[in-house]
Amino acid sequence: MNNQEIVAKLWNEANVLRDDGITYQDYVTELTYILFLKMSKEQGQEDDIPEKYRWDSLVEKDGLELKNFYRQLLIDLGNPEIVKNNKINLIYSNASTSIDEPANLEKIIKDIDELDWFSAREEGLGALYEGLLEKNASETKSGAGQYFTPRVLINVMVKLMKPQVGERLNDPAAGTFGFMIAANQYLRDQTDDYFDLTDDQQKFEIEEAFSGMELVPTTHRLAMMNEYLHGMDGRLELGDSLSANGKWMKDYDLVLTNPPFGTKKGGERATRDDLTFETSNKQLNFLQTIYNSLKKNGKARAAVVVPDNVLFADGVGEKIRKDLLNKCNLHTILRLPTGIFYAQGVQTNVLFFTRGESDKENTKETWIYDMRNNMRSFGKRSPLNDKDFTDFIEKYQADDMSKRQEDYDSQSNPNGRWRKFTIDEIMARPNTSLDISWMTEESDEEDKSLSEILVEMNEKSITISAAIAELTDILEGIDDSEE
Repeated sequence: MNNQEIVAKLWNEANVLRDDGITYQDYVTELTYILFLKMSKEQGQEDDIPEKYRWDSLVEKDGLELKNFYRQLLIDLGNPEIVKNNKINLIYSNASTSIDEPANLEKIIKDIDELDWFSAREEGLGALYEGLLEKNASETKSGAGQYFTPRVLINVMVKLMKPQVGERLNDPAAGTFGFMIAANQYLRDQTDDYFDLTDDQQKFEIEEAFSGMELVPTTHRLAMMNEYLHGMDGRLELGDSLSANGKWMKDYDLVLTNPPFGTKKGGERATRDDLTFETSNKQLNFLQTIYNSLKKNGKARAAVVVPDNVLFADGVGEKIRKDLLNKCNLHTILRLPTGIFYAQGVQTNVLFFTRGESDKENTKETWIYDMRNNMRSFGKRSPLNDKDFTDFIEKYQADDMSKRQEDYDSQSNPNGRWRKFTIDEIMARPNTSLDISWMTEESDEEDKSLSEILVEMNEKSITISAAIAELTDILEGIDDSEE
């Protein structure tokens, strides 16, 4: 049994909990409390868990005794006076359960115990948990999509940013910590799972290299679990990055993030006093926070997902764009397809930029890649895949601009996906807008006369009428059988 099959079995347990009124949104949290104990046993990491609350003690109980025992377990594991491990305390902080029926709790525990954990260990328990989070995000009923960036996009951003050993990375809108998990895996792949590093280097990667902050407590809990299962122990705070509590995030070599969209409730401004421009627009505040958090060494860099309005918003939006263009080299914009996020209809981009050594005139030209027009349709059943990014990655990574240049000539190749705009061209645009589109939709349909079109429409109409008649007969048969 592989991890995908195990994830499917775990997800089916949600059906057990419906009778207890537990929503999809709460299901993964409920499951996390139980999985933590099982996975700690599988990884041999039960030392910091009181013996009476370890997996073997849990699985041997049943009925009302199990229900009462489990509820006390949740309280005690979040108590630092009982458990002297801060990670465990945070995972179980203010934990409670909505599982009211003892038989349901017992079934879930026993079903989890009987899964193929040998195979799960072989593939990685962290990968298993990531699969569960991805499954949760793909279910529109769960509402978790807003915290989840498609893994293929995360991996592309990490690959192009090339994290290096010894660098400090951050995600100020951590979600379930997906960007930092992917960056950690990228470095492990480069260093034989860190065995190529010295002891001090390994310690740095595990404890200091990856950090983040997440506002939503339930999402932060999932992020903590995700970090723990991937053998990471970096700083992952619960709080608002746009408040004074986020001011610790400074001097990073690399930021990878997908900040939340929208405005703050009530329209209030961010409470940080180190942002140059005040606005209630969260993504504009996050953008300021990100580029100001990079080291001013000409090497620190970021890849950030932003909605289209960041590229064209007037007023303070234009001021922030000009500030970004001055302080950083905004060298590439990737216009993403619609339909790839679970908030349907939101049009997004990835900004790739490098912080300059000074705060002036760092952007000389910006390349834009249009992955939005003349693309296949994307959605839950047709998600992004690696092949969709092949052309972009190849030309982004080119040693010189020659490969992009082949796709650049606006006259001989008007629908080429790459276009270059100098800083003078950008500054001359109304509103200093970076929302630039040049591609036109292509059609493979041949020109037809009006009579041909009418004949085709009539043929389709006949086909539809026949299908409706057939469906009507079927439904009448069903109604008759019910009587």
